Amino acid sequence: MACRSDIDLATLHQHRLEERLHYGFAWCSGAHGSSQQQQQQQRLTHYNEQLIRHSATQQRQRLANTSGYYKLDDRQPTGADSVACKVKENIANNNQQQSQQQAEDEYDSYFTSTTRRRRSGTWPRTRSLNAPSPFQQFGPCGRIMKNSAMVMQIQDPASQRLTWYKPPLTVLVIKKKDSLVLLPFVQLVEWLVQEKNMVVWVESAVLEDKLLRDDVNLEQESAKFRQVHEYYTRVRSRFQALREKLVTFKDGRDDLTDRIDFIVCLGGDGTLLYASQLFQQSVPPVMAFYLGSLGFLTPFQCDNFQEQVTNVLEGHAALTLRSRLRCSIHRKGERRRDSLQQASNNWLKPGLQTQHAYGPMASNNNCNLSASNNSILVLNEVVINRGPSPYLSNIDIFLDGKYITSVQGDGLIVSTPTGSTAYAAAAGASMIHPSVPAILVTPICPHSLSFRPIVVPAGVELKISISPDSRNTSRVSFDGRNDQELNHGDSLRVTTSIYPVPSICAQDQISDWFDSLAEGLHWNVRKRQKCLDELSDLTTSSSEDTLDEFDNLKIYDA
Repeated sequence: MACRSDIDLATLHQHRLEERLHYGFAWCSGAHGSSQQQQQQQRLTHYNEQLIRHSATQQRQRLANTSGYYKLDDRQPTGADSVACKVKENIANNNQQQSQQQAEDEYDSYFTSTTRRRRSGTWPRTRSLNAPSPFQQFGPCGRIMKNSAMVMQIQDPASQRLTWYKPPLTVLVIKKKDSLVLLPFVQLVEWLVQEKNMVVWVESAVLEDKLLRDDVNLEQESAKFRQVHEYYTRVRSRFQALREKLVTFKDGRDDLTDRIDFIVCLGGDGTLLYASQLFQQSVPPVMAFYLGSLGFLTPFQCDNFQEQVTNVLEGHAALTLRSRLRCSIHRKGERRRDSLQQASNNWLKPGLQTQHAYGPMASNNNCNLSASNNSILVLNEVVINRGPSPYLSNIDIFLDGKYITSVQGDGLIVSTPTGSTAYAAAAGASMIHPSVPAILVTPICPHSLSFRPIVVPAGVELKISISPDSRNTSRVSFDGRNDQELNHGDSLRVTTSIYPVPSICAQDQISDWFDSLAEGLHWNVRKRQKCLDELSDLTTSSSEDTLDEFDNLKIYDA
């Protein structure tokens, strides 16, 4: 991070324009169809106009600096030459002042009322403090090479604030399968439909819940179920009045991409993982309420959900961008089959070739990842283990194509910073804040005392394959689901996805995470050591000179 005085103001202004364009494209998921393309085209046109105006300002500033610091010759101007020089100097000074004023105006208008942190009364930092700036120069001659393949920048977590480009209309409510969640669920849905006039989406299994249906044959149920069913009579009647106004979907069959503006989770950490699994591309902002057993990823309480949801809908919320891993399995014989398929596609017409190459992918749930062009996004971790085999797993790890090491043990965990507090922490890995861009590689019970967990940069690609001399195959699971087998010759490719999960914070990124560590995991909780009472230690001493020395010390201190 360079201070404002260390870099050129014009360069900083251009970076802000690029960031503004990037944020505009990243959060325009509320637009649909052609309106989204028109909105993107308008933002691109506005960005080009700003860039042209910025280039003209830079040119005027360079001309002003040239006329002010350089002379054509050493002669002193006289007569008309003197008048002309003074006129040019005045014009240059005016242009320089106008360009500086315009840059300062752009600097002030870059922050709107929605991007200010009103609670603390301070301005958010505009550049990251957590990583080296990619625009820095190294000494008088060196600088970093321009990289056109850069897809994201490391941002300052304090500047990640939620912004709605249009009022959200559709909300997805996900609840866990527990009778204790029924009352908060019905209250939330009723308030969203009647008070906020929003379109509420729920899973189709919610309508099939026996506790929310009146047509259940209670004679075939147990006595305990009949008692619970009678207890929720009023809740069931309130839900029946809203039943026809709800929109349902079925996991694995319906695609929710670009249909949901806002997500509310009622339950534990599993509800947030389930919401992440439903969206294999861009994810709407997620607001998670604590109604589970652990609640590490659910910072909100349901006591005053009306006020909290209203603040989020008005855009007064901080975000934690939880990175995800993009995983794909490459089977042994697929390389030759893909090459033959590509050769056959060359004989097809362009329209048929495009349709064949970019056909519909497999469903989100229970998808088959054996296709080389298919992938799945996970929020916590991908785990490779030996399964029911009695033999050790023998797994080779490659980093960007370079062989790193082999894992001989029960398996391997590749996790995100969000998943560092889950399975990886139980296996001995460090707990990493979700805003840190990294990938954790943690062995499971390795047969080597020196094999410690490692943290690699977020931009690398990990290739994990079964060693040729391994005695058995391995199993792989993604966030605890989609368990599949890895045979000899198969490989698993893992890298950081460009689609994070925007998790809404109850307070801010730092407070929420450390509160979860203290309350959920009891991190660093122990009995405090008693302070040393010097007076009691001295009075119990057998030496008579000790008290005299203590009195002398008090006199000297006074």
